[in-house]
Amino acid sequence: MDCVLELLRVIEAGGGPADIAPFLAEDYVLSEAPHLLAPAGAVRNRDEALAGAAAAHEVVSGQRFVVRRTTCEGARVVVEADWTATLLMDLPHWDTGDVIRARIASVFEVSEGRIVSQDSYDCYFTPA
Repeated sequence: MDCVLELLRVIEAGGGPADIAPFLAEDYVLSEAPHLLAPAGAVRNRDEALAGAAAAHEVVSGQRFVVRRTTCEGARVVVEADWTATLLMDLPHWDTGDVIRARIASVFEVSEGRIVSQDSYDCYFTPA
């Protein structure tokens, strides 16, 4: 579980691809369930996920995770958290400068201290 929570702290600290890469196994796969910003969902390999981390610095700043609950069974770690970030550009439903919020749940598979896979379920709150 430590590598998962450490990864969240690195992201909060503004870490880029070089900071995130050590946490991800070479065969890492990220699967995102459909959500407001990706209605079809997405599946990304390690290189694509790291490229997304680089691009995120152009879209958001000040990412924060308030972990609500974690559980661990064998190599599987589940994290439920409230995520916030400040937008650096306009997106559907939000404007530059808005704080975007989501309730997230992610299921991580860990092997030898590195994350092998992540299944993410993100529920975004839209402005009233």
